[in-house]
Amino acid sequence: MVSDLIKIENEALVVEVSTFGAELQSISSKDGREWLWNGDEEWWSGRAPLLFPIVGGSLNDTVSVKGQDYTLQRHGFARKSEFNLVEKTELSCTFELEWSDATLAVYPFKFSMRVTYVLDGIKLTNSVEIVNQDDQEMPFGFGFHPAFNWPLPGAEADEPHFIDLANGAEPAMMRLNETALFSEELLPSPFKDGKLQLDHSQYFDDAMVFPEGAGTKLSYGTDVGPKLHFEFENLPNLAFWQKPRAPYICIEPWHGMAGVDGKGTDIMARPSTFTLQAKETQRFSYSVEFPAA
Repeated sequence: MVSDLIKIENEALVVEVSTFGAELQSISSKDGREWLWNGDEEWWSGRAPLLFPIVGGSLNDTVSVKGQDYTLQRHGFARKSEFNLVEKTELSCTFELEWSDATLAVYPFKFSMRVTYVLDGIKLTNSVEIVNQDDQEMPFGFGFHPAFNWPLPGAEADEPHFIDLANGAEPAMMRLNETALFSEELLPSPFKDGKLQLDHSQYFDDAMVFPEGAGTKLSYGTDVGPKLHFEFENLPNLAFWQKPRAPYICIEPWHGMAGVDGKGTDIMARPSTFTLQAKETQRFSYSVEFPAA
């Protein structure tokens, strides 16, 4: 199947999205500045995958539901699925993925997943609605995984880049172990008064994950140059990741996390698993504002 590339634009931004994974491919200002990572396979071929029905990995790629084992690859199958374009305007586009025999074989629930991108001036909003089409409650994890250029356009290569949490917090951190699972140990926060200077050495031990307390708003960028402003909805977990020394940083708000070492493979034992009642819908979203031209 050949994937299509869908473009939306306004007076400030041009956005391209692939039907494969409903994944962002480009976010550029009208003056040519590109904000999204380009997917160079030398570092990482992803750009902004959507994580569903799990976030992160599990022991032996196994997730158990009501005592039955299923094989689910790290971050789930949505990012490797072809979505249907169901609505398109100049400023927005919506994609949909629905359950199939193939999805039921690895995740035993009937669902639909609608992914929408909307432009409003210098702001892009990416929202996802998960619908439980089944007659039983449906546990899952969901997460966004967008990668942004580091350094940002207009910044010098060695110019310090920061994450600033709007709530000024110093949330505790977790790390994945050698089996790609979490230990329950909480590590000291790398934030000071809500501010973190990014350094490539922070990712030699994989992602920095903050299970709670990072709040709903942050900024990424330099002190005096370009800066991106983020806002999250219904996404209590936060992670930052890159392949060490790569020219991007992933800013990942989640509702769901990888399994915990020693807790088994049951999907309900995964931190921040969301349980959606039969026939109900849950929305997750983030928005990002880009520097004006």
